[in-house]
Amino acid sequence: MSGDRSAELERRLLVLAPVGKDAALVESMLRKDAVTCLACHDLDCVGRELERGAAALLLAEEALPRDGRLAEMIQRQPPWSDLPILVLTRPGADSADVGRALRTLGNVTLLERPVRVTALASAVHSALRARERQYETRAHLQEREHADRLKDEFLATLAHELRNPLAPIRNSLSLLRLSGASEPPRQIWEMMDRQVDHIVRLVDDLMEVSRITRGKIELRKSVLDLAEVIAAAVETSRPLIESAHHQLNITLPPERLYVDADSVRLAQVFSNLLNNAVRYTDPGGRIGIAAQRDDGHAVVSVSDTGIGIAPEALPQVFDMFVQGHARDSRAQSGLGIGLTLVRSLVEMHGGSVRARSAGPGRGSEFVVRLPLARPDAPREPASAHAPPRKIAGLPRVMVVDDNHDAADSLAAVLKMLGAEVRVTHDGQAALDALDAFRPAAVFLDLGMPGMDGYQTARQIRLRDGTRALKLIALTGWGQDSDRRQTEAAGFNQHLVKPADVETLQAVLASLP
Repeated sequence: MSGDRSAELERRLLVLAPVGKDAALVESMLRKDAVTCLACHDLDCVGRELERGAAALLLAEEALPRDGRLAEMIQRQPPWSDLPILVLTRPGADSADVGRALRTLGNVTLLERPVRVTALASAVHSALRARERQYETRAHLQEREHADRLKDEFLATLAHELRNPLAPIRNSLSLLRLSGASEPPRQIWEMMDRQVDHIVRLVDDLMEVSRITRGKIELRKSVLDLAEVIAAAVETSRPLIESAHHQLNITLPPERLYVDADSVRLAQVFSNLLNNAVRYTDPGGRIGIAAQRDDGHAVVSVSDTGIGIAPEALPQVFDMFVQGHARDSRAQSGLGIGLTLVRSLVEMHGGSVRARSAGPGRGSEFVVRLPLARPDAPREPASAHAPPRKIAGLPRVMVVDDNHDAADSLAAVLKMLGAEVRVTHDGQAALDALDAFRPAAVFLDLGMPGMDGYQTARQIRLRDGTRALKLIALTGWGQDSDRRQTEAAGFNQHLVKPADVETLQAVLASLP
């Protein structure tokens, strides 16, 4: 049904008039007021027309049904709907039928007969205006639902696209670890490992953006040396700082400052503040990050010689989507949520953050205040990754992925774990090689062109002798709905890219 036709139906006044002349009389009374009427001779007609769309219902007291059917029809209306019902009553005291209508039908207006034409027209137009407001509410709700759906689709796609390049990075990192490389390569992969873990955590948060706005991010706390957290943040932001040719000054106290915190989240706080300083400081400027103890708290300040913040903008700099320099071109490169996340994360750690600036052109400073950990709190030393052991005597494994880098790097990791591996890059090639290679497990990407992973899995399961074959979905899609789909397609396990070497090792160890 076209939009114009639907809108036309929704403007109609339904008239329940078992006697045809009653409907004709009402229609003649309202014709000059441009009200479209439709006569319904029984309740079944009312039900059908309500499904098609109506603005209001007018009926005589004598036509009120006593079996509850009309009330059921009204209850089946969508949540936004509050259908106006006009009842033409007999003169005098209200009858039992009218009382029942008032109790069960909701939005009821009583008009005592004989009713003047102007009074009837006024009541009908009031009902139509009320219905129009309901339609506006419906449109607003639909727009919000549409926006939410687009947001969810965007986040799912973004997470998928970010996970794809992470997979070969993770696999290459695993190769370095399995090779038992000595210094300095070990330092390189330890740094890469921290950064991959950081990115993976952030990608996971993209899928939970509503939790971020409600402050529902899960913190994984431990007692940390604040200097190590600051070093991690500087490591993350250093490429931006160096590309802008800024001078970075780091000032730390001689004593260690311990905080009970999530290392990734706290590093994210300081990295966001450093990145913000880089964005709003002209090339060749100065950026500083300094820490000190103050009355049972650790105080970390991030300062810059940038464009500063106007006094009237200071109270709003941490609000969602607010950018204190909206007219500056540098403000257009961000979403305006960085400082909001900083405040949320700091407050989740029991701390506070404030912004200071002497005004435009005079730089900015952001000061984070965090409670220090108790002196007797246990501190876990940083543990290096132990090289995973190889598993001897593994059966054959097939890797199927149209991303050659992802497939080849995963195959190399599996080989170093002791597996014999065959790589194919599309579903049909995997099916063609299946009988000859006879793998015990297949790592199968889902989003392949042509025959996708779901179709390939179903084709594999149709073949004789594949009951014991383990199908592992390895994909960038990780929502619950995706896992249900892979299970329905015949997969045994669902791994989200990038899978770490310990997970791969566990999968292989589970094979017969």
